[in-house]
Amino acid sequence: MQDFALQVDGLSKHFGSVVAVDGVSFTIARGATVALLGGNGAGKTTTLSMLLGLLLPSSGTIRVLGEDMVRHRYRVLPRLNFSSPYVDLPHRLSARENLTVYGHLYGVPHLKARVGELERALELSEFLDRPVGKLSAGQKTRVALAKALLNRPELLLLDEPTASLDPDTADWMRGYLRDYQRASGATILLASHNMTEVERMCDDVLVLKGGRLVDQGAPSALVGEYGRATLEEVFLDIARDRRAETMP
Repeated sequence: MQDFALQVDGLSKHFGSVVAVDGVSFTIARGATVALLGGNGAGKTTTLSMLLGLLLPSSGTIRVLGEDMVRHRYRVLPRLNFSSPYVDLPHRLSARENLTVYGHLYGVPHLKARVGELERALELSEFLDRPVGKLSAGQKTRVALAKALLNRPELLLLDEPTASLDPDTADWMRGYLRDYQRASGATILLASHNMTEVERMCDDVLVLKGGRLVDQGAPSALVGEYGRATLEEVFLDIARDRRAETMP
């Protein structure tokens, strides 16, 4: 029997008369790296929010690392984490102070040593003691990732993990995440608009449109299925309704 990090069945979310997510079902095996793709309004943010326990589903079930997310949220939360360059850390605190505060919230043992490990691994030394509000966008992205790795999550959810990074640093970050995943066995679910990044990093792709799951598969399989040269061309086909079938 396959061991799943995520099992999502019939997941829906309504905001009044607006259906943000509509009957989405998928599974993600432990240790996989999977991309969640979709244009603006596709339902990615709402889906991620439900996976994190920030929003309750209108219907459907979510099992995270074998636990029901709605019923046993507090068993699950210590085992996962989330990073987004669009969620600000407190600006007046230094990067080190932010990591220390979040580390205490997460109950991280040997916190000072853990911050030191991440300082070296993510090359934070130059700006670790600066206020976050004075950091560049790329530096903030690296601090946000360090925050998400503090508790050594078994499931790591990432929103645009290389946003605001220059190409060289972005490539280094992708390599770091691959190494982390291989060393820890963690599962990674990332939302990204960078199709080249997805092709390089991900075992599987989930494509949302209008709140529904409209396609799924390995990047190379989707490229072949659509008869295209790149995943970006596949994404544009889906976004522009060149293929409108919906998965059963």
